Amino acid sequence: MATVKTVLVVDDDPEVLNAMRTILETEGYRLVTATDGNMALAMAEREAPDLIVVDLMMPQKSGLLVLEKLRSRKGGPPVIMITAKEGNQHRLHAEHLGVHDYIRKPFEMSRFLESVHRLCPLQDEPEPVPSFPHS
Repeated sequence: MATVKTVLVVDDDPEVLNAMRTILETEGYRLVTATDGNMALAMAEREAPDLIVVDLMMPQKSGLLVLEKLRSRKGGPPVIMITAKEGNQHRLHAEHLGVHDYIRKPFEMSRFLESVHRLCPLQDEPEPVPSFPHS
């Protein structure tokens, strides 16, 4: 039997939030959103999401600072970082902080959903092994 899983999506772009809301709710996830890093940390504390999707570049706190704060807490959820930034410096920093996946914008929604389903399956399946797919 499927259980409702909550995904926190953090992005300051309303179009990205709307697209993610549409696709994730269609898939059966409960979605909560934040538009900056400070709000993201408060929502993560209050909502206890099963997965967090965070943009790298945001007001208040960057996605990397959000990731660092989340990782300082014990037993946090998996995190997918999305970004339009080119280059590997941010990716390597995110990997060092324990990100579970790093996806560059623009991306195919199928690529994003594969990562969501792997890190936060809706079915009662064995827990996924959190690992960063190396390409």
